[in-house]
Amino acid sequence: MNLEQLKGFVTVAELGHFTRASERLHLAQPSLSRQISTLEQELGAELFHRARGNISLTAAGETLLPRARRMLADADAIRTEMAELAGLQRGRVRLGAAPTLCISLVPEVLRTFRVAHPGIEIQLVEGGTNLLIEQLATGNVDMALITLSERSPVMGPVLVTEPLISEDLVVVSSADVPPVAEREVSLTDLADLPFIALAESYDLRVVTDAAFRAAGLSPQVVVEGGEMDAVLRFAERGIGVAVVPATVLVDRPALRAVRLIDPVLTRTIGIAHRSDVTPTVAARAMRGVVLSTAAELAARAPETLHPAVGVPTI
Repeated sequence: MNLEQLKGFVTVAELGHFTRASERLHLAQPSLSRQISTLEQELGAELFHRARGNISLTAAGETLLPRARRMLADADAIRTEMAELAGLQRGRVRLGAAPTLCISLVPEVLRTFRVAHPGIEIQLVEGGTNLLIEQLATGNVDMALITLSERSPVMGPVLVTEPLISEDLVVVSSADVPPVAEREVSLTDLADLPFIALAESYDLRVVTDAAFRAAGLSPQVVVEGGEMDAVLRFAERGIGVAVVPATVLVDRPALRAVRLIDPVLTRTIGIAHRSDVTPTVAARAMRGVVLSTAAELAARAPETLHPAVGVPTI
């Protein structure tokens, strides 16, 4: 058994097709087929059900797949580690992050990291919590910045999280024509304002919808289904108000934010990683930058950002 055979096996399993797998691997299809056949002979078990136009994993293939992914990820980590021994002059770090963090915490992290380590390649995977946990489990990212809550998926024994900061959810509107004069607004008052609702794929949308339902209220939605960037832009233009995490307001002078009360809603940002994989030098450096940047953000806005303790109530 060798890594090339395992790579071929994983690629065929993911694509479900020998021809497409050989094209991705830049390998002649007969060579790929021989690799898989040799692997099956060495293991003493067929890995694929082969039918015309249809390739699927056997029970043995299902058993091998997660282990093969792990072995390939470990091999990549070893190669990267060796390349980084010269002092972070070369290498790669793979960071996953939730969409709301990609317009707040992540740009600050990447700017600081690139200044300190310009030779390190950064691969960013943007997605929801479920996707990022899956990417961690399969070894496709080194760490992930996610939102922690009681609804977070079960991480399992090898996936661990560390809370970074806790932030308030705030009501944002145009800085030129704010709809409320106070420094805080209740959920009851918010229900009477023109409301910009995020897409349903956002955890934040689920949280705000649940809060309105629990209070027996219905928001006056004027625009629904936008991504975070669009929602913030709509608020800047005075189309309505929106409930967003406090961190997204960094360097956005066109927005005005007031605290949401009755109830106060918060969320906790955490960093997730595998406990059974030794992090590369670059990954350790990235983690250090993430921790320091989160602390700096919290210090810049102590009224809405706080050191994280445990899991939030939302």
